[in-house]
Amino acid sequence: MARYAIGDLQGCYHSFMQLLAKLNFAPGRDQLWLVGDLINRGTGSLPVLRWLYAHREHIKVVLGNHDLHAIAVAHAVRPPHRFDTLAPLLAAEDGEALLHWLRHQPLMVLEDDYAMIHAGLYPQWLLPQARALAAEVEVVLQSPDYLGFLQQMYGNQPAAWHADLTGMDRLRAITNALTRMRVVDAAGAMEFAFKGELSELPAGYLPWFQAAGRQSAQAKQPILCGHWSALGLYQAHGVIALDTGCLWGRELTAYALDTGEATQVALDPRDQPPGLGGD
Repeated sequence: MARYAIGDLQGCYHSFMQLLAKLNFAPGRDQLWLVGDLINRGTGSLPVLRWLYAHREHIKVVLGNHDLHAIAVAHAVRPPHRFDTLAPLLAAEDGEALLHWLRHQPLMVLEDDYAMIHAGLYPQWLLPQARALAAEVEVVLQSPDYLGFLQQMYGNQPAAWHADLTGMDRLRAITNALTRMRVVDAAGAMEFAFKGELSELPAGYLPWFQAAGRQSAQAKQPILCGHWSALGLYQAHGVIALDTGCLWGRELTAYALDTGEATQVALDPRDQPPGLGGD
């Protein structure tokens, strides 16, 4: 069995199929790990979700910010963004079932040899602690009261982690780290506006994986992540970042978990809608 981790799909169905063909991926023999932002902005959110659901026994996924946004839009908690490409999914006969399945996926995967998140981890978190905190959000997101969570999920505060956080502040802080984090300051507080390259970091901020005293840096498991397209393929500090900006005209990347080999395909132009805005 071969295992491959793949960067942010964002609905790039044709590019995804080309990458699987290049890998000679065989369901039942091989396994995919997908780092979140499975859908939205690309033209193929519906076929991407249909493929993932059909092959759900052979994949591991985590939710990204675009996946949570799609769930919120589907339940009229959030209006669509002008660059969303969710309409075919929302109108499909099986769209509700696909989004129900999506809502029941985790925010973090932790195995003996790898961890997987979409965005980042607070400096204070050990990997087992992060997995337990992710489960707190998953329980609420998968509960009958999930609409209440979605209605209060949005917001940038609290920006830093404190163990004594409770209620929705606690759940929002966990969700924002796992699905939106890129950089933190010396106190571990997140800044959400920055999306640029490492050479363009705002003063006083570092990538979350370079934060001083980061507890997860001591883990034996490398951390697979995405979310930061300007970072590109990055392998350092115990992190393997896999969002290589396929949607933005670059590549879709697969990383072989057992050999460390990276495989890429270029964006298929059919996946990118005209007039696409920021990520």
